[in-house]
Amino acid sequence: MTSLITIVRNKFLEAIRSVNPPGRWKILVVDDYSQKLLSAVLKQFDILEENVTLIESITSRRDPQPEFEALYLIMPTTQNVDRIIKDFTNHKQYAAAHLFFVDGLPEHLFERLTSSPAEPNLQALKELFVNFNATEAQTFSIQEPSYFFSMYSPPRTEAGYKPARARLEEDLQFTSKMIANVCISLNEFPYIRYYMPSTHLPLGPLKPNAQNRPPPPAEGASRWRTNLARGADARAFESVETDFVTKLLAFMVQGTLEDHKKANPDFGKVDPARPRATLLITDRAMDMLAPFLHEFTYQAMANDLLPIENGTKYSYKFQSSVGAYEDKTAVLSDADTVWTAVRHMHMREAIDKLMLDFNKFLEENAVFKGEGAANLNDMKEMLANLPQYQEQREKFSLHLSMAQDCMAIFEKDKLPDVASVEQSCATGLNADGKVPKGLVEEMVPLLDSREVVNMHKVRIIALYVQYRDGVPDEDRRRLYQHARLTLAEQDAVNALVYLGVRLSRTPTDKDTKKKIRQRPSSGEEYELSRFKPALKTIIEDQVGDKLETSMFPYVKEAPSVTPLSPRSPPPQTTSLRSQKPAWHRAPKAATVADNRQRILVFIAGGMTYSEIRETYQLSSALQKDIYIGKWQQESEVNVFNLCALGSTHVITPRGFVDDLKVLDLGGAGSRAIPNGLRDMRGEAKSPQELYDERYFVQDAPPPQRPPTKALAPPRVEKIIPIQPSPTNSFQGSVNSQAPSVNKEKKKRGLFSRFG
Repeated sequence: MTSLITIVRNKFLEAIRSVNPPGRWKILVVDDYSQKLLSAVLKQFDILEENVTLIESITSRRDPQPEFEALYLIMPTTQNVDRIIKDFTNHKQYAAAHLFFVDGLPEHLFERLTSSPAEPNLQALKELFVNFNATEAQTFSIQEPSYFFSMYSPPRTEAGYKPARARLEEDLQFTSKMIANVCISLNEFPYIRYYMPSTHLPLGPLKPNAQNRPPPPAEGASRWRTNLARGADARAFESVETDFVTKLLAFMVQGTLEDHKKANPDFGKVDPARPRATLLITDRAMDMLAPFLHEFTYQAMANDLLPIENGTKYSYKFQSSVGAYEDKTAVLSDADTVWTAVRHMHMREAIDKLMLDFNKFLEENAVFKGEGAANLNDMKEMLANLPQYQEQREKFSLHLSMAQDCMAIFEKDKLPDVASVEQSCATGLNADGKVPKGLVEEMVPLLDSREVVNMHKVRIIALYVQYRDGVPDEDRRRLYQHARLTLAEQDAVNALVYLGVRLSRTPTDKDTKKKIRQRPSSGEEYELSRFKPALKTIIEDQVGDKLETSMFPYVKEAPSVTPLSPRSPPPQTTSLRSQKPAWHRAPKAATVADNRQRILVFIAGGMTYSEIRETYQLSSALQKDIYIGKWQQESEVNVFNLCALGSTHVITPRGFVDDLKVLDLGGAGSRAIPNGLRDMRGEAKSPQELYDERYFVQDAPPPQRPPTKALAPPRVEKIIPIQPSPTNSFQGSVNSQAPSVNKEKKKRGLFSRFG
């Protein structure tokens, strides 16, 4: 399967290579935003290797280079178009210009370019549609954590609903364009389905209220009383009850793709060998269990417990060849083959895999005689004696350090006991497959314990509230007292109500009927990893043609169903839920790789690392000749290939809890938007004005002239004594030291299996 990173990289390379001036060499002109997208998939060395003699910023003061042709790789903003025109007005900045826009260029800007003095110098103009962040081979992100607040933060007053909805629709327009860019890059015009929850009304600024609901029809109107022929007034009154964020986004994506299809008739032409893709749009409120669970697969566990910046940068101690320790910052990306090989494995399997690969490395390079490394400590000692294999040493040292740190925190924070309670709450069953009866007795000692940090207690209570489908207010208050939660931490739990979770219940309340239920697994599992995200069930049902249209309706047409021929043999099926890790076996050659149907999933409001893991694992399972009978024709089979999972951003449990603390404040005080959601007062702006504002980059200031030197009388400087600081220099960082990591024996709770 082609990686999204590879697709974006190839598009950039094709654009650069398509410019072949007579003099061979060319200049690349970028802006700040296109430079970030470019550097995410290509190193500067790779760019310069393509006969690029210079990389310039379009906002900087550039000297004219009339002997070189220029390749502009920029965002299609009004400011950038004006800068191009300025480059060729009254002078010639370059010999010629080849324009490549990262996003689609609006028609009015195209006309401005072609009617400007720059037109005779324009050699090419192309839209790349790569304005999205391909974070991994099968994941993409908009990297907008602020959208979580525009989707779910409740307006403070009734009058605030209208501007809050306008702000949300602006954000969804940007989101829809980026999702459309992914589809265009894959040349897929997918069927689009969106999540329609039945357990709650629309959330945040979409919540039905007097500001967004039209007046109800007259009580005596006959059409109001009939279901078969309801009037327009009744339908308009009720329509706001189905205005979910997923629905708005799905229709926007559909509209964006249809507009692109009109301008590009060849887009998304059905390949007889590959069925049309399906795009599933859901949101964070669909599964509120996954963000709180402790996960023990390598990537998820590391991002939960270790200080990894944006899921990619990790600082650690590296032992040099002379035995000294150095501070290193590593980048966790698809370029690290050790990382990609183990990131979705359970920690036990990841450590085993690291040991296996390390010993294989020693054997192949004949570095040591005798036995290889038997444990992580052996690896640590041997790594110090491999100065000639610097790159491989650093990779193994990095993941050794991460694995050791994770296991130390696992022991110190009593995570075996915490995770046991979490799994019972999330699955509704204990490790023996029975309904937990003594759950409160297991939970309360953990809440009382001072060895369990408050962040873990918040997660336990949030999961327990969902397990009970709401608890009486007095019971919740007692849980807060046992856990000694701060007011902000209590706010985090209370904010669950803004994402459709029932927080309080009375004796007369009935249980909420949940349509998405976790299915029991038929394979072996780790005791503390029994829970599977709801996304797994959704994708399995989509593949098996069992996903209810009432819960995931289509925006427009649904795929036609071709019944099985009576003469065709029944399709061979494989359970997607019982696939075991197979890193130790050589992968089988895919015989039908070219006709796999793609499934794209977008989670508005943040995706978890457990959901990313399920994406890869389902893809791996689906590549093993799993035949879907419902869409199978007489002489051919359709094999599904889960292609990509995307979201507004990636969330960790700690980051999610921190965002919940300030959700009712519109994100004020959050890491994403410290000042809160943007003000919507003033006149409405056009889509291009919003786009220009989002991607605006200030021009570099003009160079200042050096001040003229003039003779001045000598002056006597007054010596000011140094005043002592009113505060100690270490204040504010008293608790900033990382806790010491002790080497302790691993408990069996993380590694024990049960059948």
